[in-house]
Amino acid sequence: MKHAEKISETMRRAIDECMSCSILCEETISYCMDMPGSMMDAADLRLMMDCAAITRTCADMMCRMSPLRADMCAMCARICGATAEMCEKMPRDAQLTRLAQACRSCLESCTAMAGAAA
Repeated sequence: MKHAEKISETMRRAIDECMSCSILCEETISYCMDMPGSMMDAADLRLMMDCAAITRTCADMMCRMSPLRADMCAMCARICGATAEMCEKMPRDAQLTRLAQACRSCLESCTAMAGAAA
């Protein structure tokens, strides 16, 4: 059996954006947990955990050309947007600024992928 579909450059970029975002979410969770008097509450940490998980899952689904990848990309874009907004509430923190930027990039890539497969 042949693999009928190939991963396009647009999808490859979305996969890379998702993986980068997932890794940065994990790093930021650890960073926030290690901060004395953390500025994050439990809801913020859960959102970052959700973002880390969904971006990783979304990349996996695109890699295997899942027929549900467009739906996952749409959900991923929503969670990345929410995470970016949360991070942008603390603009003086360099780590959160990096995560917000990664989330915005991932949001754009996943929005394109959700629309492309629709």
